[in-house]
Amino acid sequence: MDQSHLLTPAIPSRLPQVGTTVFTIMSGLASKHQAINLGQGFPDFSCDRDLISEVNAAMLADHNQYPPMTGIEELRNGVAQKIASLYGHHYDPETEITITAGGTQGIMTAILSCVGPSDEVVIIEPAYDSYRPSIDLAGGKTVAVSLITNRDEQGHVNSYSIPWDNLANAITLKTRLLIINTPHNPTGMTWETSDLDRLAKLLENTNALLLSDEVYEHMVFDGHTHQSIASHPALAARSFLISSFGKTYHVTGWKIGYVAAPSAMMKEFRKVHQFNVFTVNTPMQYGLAKYLQNADHYLSLSSFYQSKRDYFKSGLQNTAFKLLPAPATYFQCVNYSDLNIPQSKLSEADFCAWLTTKIGVAAIPVSAFYATPVQSGVIRFCFAKKEQTLSNALKRLQTL
Repeated sequence: MDQSHLLTPAIPSRLPQVGTTVFTIMSGLASKHQAINLGQGFPDFSCDRDLISEVNAAMLADHNQYPPMTGIEELRNGVAQKIASLYGHHYDPETEITITAGGTQGIMTAILSCVGPSDEVVIIEPAYDSYRPSIDLAGGKTVAVSLITNRDEQGHVNSYSIPWDNLANAITLKTRLLIINTPHNPTGMTWETSDLDRLAKLLENTNALLLSDEVYEHMVFDGHTHQSIASHPALAARSFLISSFGKTYHVTGWKIGYVAAPSAMMKEFRKVHQFNVFTVNTPMQYGLAKYLQNADHYLSLSSFYQSKRDYFKSGLQNTAFKLLPAPATYFQCVNYSDLNIPQSKLSEADFCAWLTTKIGVAAIPVSAFYATPVQSGVIRFCFAKKEQTLSNALKRLQTL
């Protein structure tokens, strides 16, 4: 049958600025050129087989139908107990905790639940790439401030810090929401207790809400501890707290996380959640509820990833890359400006493309975490990989 006359109507894009992400581009290049992919942030090793067993047991126990919209009681109770034991704040599991289809869904649902047309949302760049599209879909306006780039004597970026003055200027009567991310992707920077105190002071005479993206909460190194907004009563009273079982338990493909917030905020969150995903995979919730009962499964994570960071860092010190601080997450940022090769003058995106195709190691340009790319000569590696993967990558990088 001749269908040449059929026409597909045009769809006005809700996200006209969104194209193919750099993560997809770099992963595609890595696959095409058999490069070692240290770009995207997920492990290449297995999760604990005990966790798999708990999920299998839940399936065999016929936990295979819809769970409660908010998440099963056992898992919400476990989350509440974990937060209370670590950060001293008690969330009511009945009215203040919801299980989500990953951290990203939690972020979007939180934004959709409180942001409307003409509302401003302040973000801090470089920023996780889901923030802006979620704000756009809610009809809000993104107001971006950039982390301060601290520089060495040669003028090269060597660390980042919070832009307090710019942050204060960005918060106005139109500000509906401020989004922070600690530990921070991509830089690994963390907020300290004094930072939370200063933030609370900044927000105390405003009606702005806070979204705190804390999916890397259990990956903080060198004897330091994560400072959650849950540990600060004034901030907890106005905040959505986001975390991720996928990141914590090496099961990013399961797409399961949680949001905690005061009951009035959670009531609005759940209104959107029930029509967004309604609920989350049942047997995985039961498996995670059992697994969460052993606190060592998350308390041991910092030492586990610190050993990987230290191994990778030690190998990178045999290159001309300048290592930025990596106090948390499973990312290591490096500055390539001092490499004694012509490619050190390339933009971050072009350098990463060259590194992937010619050296055989994929990385992500930090400039990709800005709406308008900011060139600082800094790229991000993910070290959530097997030691053999990291060893092979280091051998290639040490040829530079």
